[in-house]
Amino acid sequence: MVSENDLLIEVKDLRKEFKVLKKNPGLAGALRSLFSRNYQIIEAIKDISFSIHQGELVGYVGPNGAGKSTTIKILCGILFPTSGIIKVAGFTPSIDRRKFAMKLGVMFGQRTQLWWDLPVSESFDLLKSIYKIEINAYRKNLEFFNDIFGLSEFWGQPVRRLSLGQRVRADLAAALIHDPNVLLLDEPTIGLDVLARSRFRELIKMVNREKKTTILLTSHDLGDIEMIVHRLILIDKGAVKYDGTLKKFLKDYGGQKNLLINFSSPPRIVRLPAGAEILNLKDNFLEIKIDTAHISYHDLLKVLPKWGNVIDIQLESDSLETILSDLYKK
Repeated sequence: MVSENDLLIEVKDLRKEFKVLKKNPGLAGALRSLFSRNYQIIEAIKDISFSIHQGELVGYVGPNGAGKSTTIKILCGILFPTSGIIKVAGFTPSIDRRKFAMKLGVMFGQRTQLWWDLPVSESFDLLKSIYKIEINAYRKNLEFFNDIFGLSEFWGQPVRRLSLGQRVRADLAAALIHDPNVLLLDEPTIGLDVLARSRFRELIKMVNREKKTTILLTSHDLGDIEMIVHRLILIDKGAVKYDGTLKKFLKDYGGQKNLLINFSSPPRIVRLPAGAEILNLKDNFLEIKIDTAHISYHDLLKVLPKWGNVIDIQLESDSLETILSDLYKK
């Protein structure tokens, strides 16, 4: 039995290099390549280290080319690392692939693991045989996933006839049907509409809460990250740049906040503190931008009563997408 203190994913000094053919330009270069080939080494990942414990829900983010998908493929055992130590649920993925598969669930966006022409029910029957799931455990899990995913809506339909939202629900249930300790999600909501994406996020949180499944999620839709995860690992150019709680990341890097204040009458602003800037002032409403490097939200609150009688205050913080976009540019 796995406890919440158990280490389920351990990555230490992970490196991955790719040997890529260096092409010479033009026809003459192509002909030379037939007789003499030059290669260059591309370092996709360099010295990445992190660990994830039982029940954690972690977002793994970074700009394009940062090494996210490469890391996921190494954790799945699809790619071999150049060097480093990788342990997932006690196994080395690239070596113990058959035993390791029983402990792992994987979902890649728009790549189904179900059989295209078979009904959903028969796909799950095949997965039962592949994973050698005991019949009572299988029925219990099917009942659980039907309750939260609504599988009965399309249980008898061929996979090719499912809508994208239905297929994503079926794929997620398929990735979890054998009770894996670890679930790896790589761009799982790509192509989903707003409603289906929102439902998917709730399902992920429910599975994590009910099953205590350890989940590592990578997504370009930062709304997924912001709405789902508790912890954030940020990588860039193949290296870890931040590893900590999402809450702390937003606090430390989300320096700009907008304060919307409603007064009972037009405010009398005597002096604006350093770090505060008026964005809009109309009648009884005032909007202020706060640079938290110079003034805190609480310090500004002490000043507001001097300007007039405050009726209502709203704080709008930068979204994760805005913060990361600014960091990527820097």
